[in-house]
Amino acid sequence: MPTPGAAAIPSDADWLDAAARLAMRGRPSSRPNPAVGAIIVRDGVIVGRGWTRPGGRPHAEAAALQQAGSAVRGADVFVTLEPCAHRSERGPACAELLADAAPARVIVGCGDPDPRTAGKGIARLRAAGIGVQLLDHTPSRDSLAGYLVQRRLGRPHVTLKLALSLDGRIALPDGSSRWITGEMARAHVHSRRALADAILVGGGTWRDDAPALDVRLSGLEDRSPRRLVLTRGEAPKGAQAISTPQDIADLKDTQYLYIEGGAGTAAAFLAADLVDRLDIYRAPILIGSGRPAIEDIGLGALDEAHGRWALVENCRLGSDGFEAYRRLREG
Repeated sequence: MPTPGAAAIPSDADWLDAAARLAMRGRPSSRPNPAVGAIIVRDGVIVGRGWTRPGGRPHAEAAALQQAGSAVRGADVFVTLEPCAHRSERGPACAELLADAAPARVIVGCGDPDPRTAGKGIARLRAAGIGVQLLDHTPSRDSLAGYLVQRRLGRPHVTLKLALSLDGRIALPDGSSRWITGEMARAHVHSRRALADAILVGGGTWRDDAPALDVRLSGLEDRSPRRLVLTRGEAPKGAQAISTPQDIADLKDTQYLYIEGGAGTAAAFLAADLVDRLDIYRAPILIGSGRPAIEDIGLGALDEAHGRWALVENCRLGSDGFEAYRRLREG
């Protein structure tokens, strides 16, 4: 039995958890590349760490290897995504760099669906005599959600944000909505905006509210996402227009899309089954006959509503509640 009070020895999954958190530093500025995290551990001590830098280079593994230097030989490398196996004009393949560095093990949180690498990165490492483990590591996959959805479904990962009352209203009957949630919840929304490549509202919300849709957190102002408007009319000044929810497949260099309203836009994306995550901020107030959070989504029977969403986050933000749900999909 462990000695009382002694620190637990981190498992491989624990180190990958840390690498997944580190990867978030690269989101979304790593575009068009995925935001990857890498940690190099020798005798239980971190000797190198890295994450994908703005524009996609250097890769996480390259940054961690540079920091670790010769200490990587015989060490363990934890990386959220399979090391790339294809060479680029912008830099060498990470699988080659790791093979030359000769760590004892490389533990991978998620295989790479890119056909240029899929399985080849791991094969290159094993051919070099390096022990490789590929784990089905949920935090790694979650940290790569935008990249994986883009590869699998050919579109950005979509988060729909809803700020509502206990009775599901987002505004008074006249449209007044400032403010339903408190300051802490609104700051949290800005932190979520900072993780998105683009942010979208409907044409009605744009015309009625003239939202800034920027990030107003100290030190993160430069992370304001690109602004999009769902409208069949002309693009408004300062934003790009898309005509239908399906048009998000044409967005270039966009892995993460954040949607803020209104009710018609929310319904359009939900009806098209294009929402991957729901961020729900719930204030402890009742509004009554106000404006609903979502319009009709074409649900034919209650059975169709069940088994589609799983709770992944739940916390308090001052007096408000926050819940995040992931869309359950096969494969």
